[in-house]
Amino acid sequence: MATKAWAAAATFNPPPLTLSPSSPAQSVSTARGEAPRGLRLLCRRPRPAKLVCRRAKNAGYDDYKFPDPIPEFAEQETSKFREHMAWRLEQKKEDYFGEHVEEIVDICTEILGSFLINDYCGPGTLLVHPFLDMKGEIKERGLPGAPQAARAAIAWAEKNIDKDWKAWTGEY
Repeated sequence: MATKAWAAAATFNPPPLTLSPSSPAQSVSTARGEAPRGLRLLCRRPRPAKLVCRRAKNAGYDDYKFPDPIPEFAEQETSKFREHMAWRLEQKKEDYFGEHVEEIVDICTEILGSFLINDYCGPGTLLVHPFLDMKGEIKERGLPGAPQAARAAIAWAEKNIDKDWKAWTGEY
């Protein structure tokens, strides 16, 4: 039934083609959606796309500067993170991590600590890259539970880091 409706619509609404007869005496008839013989299709060049995100262009992002990382904050968060990860991975030791919990916690803590010291500049700057690095490093070393450890780290970071930054700096 849908095919019949589509065919009927095509008969009443032929495709928007511009046809040019090869000789002036020929007539153009596209009642059935077919181009008569001897006609050439005229087409124009596609226009170059001028896509501009006006909202981003006018937003004035140059006015806002993120603060520099705070090393003392990074140290405090890193120690909180280490405690949480040791506790969390110890709970799943039997299922995923085996006897490698301490190694995995060390890897995750080192990577997150480096990110916090060098790159984290407050809310809005928590990136996914350190967590991907955690997963990759754990896998490279042949340790079990890389996805689970990275997921636990992400969950903790999303819940705590921005909130703790606001409490540290007094910005609520």
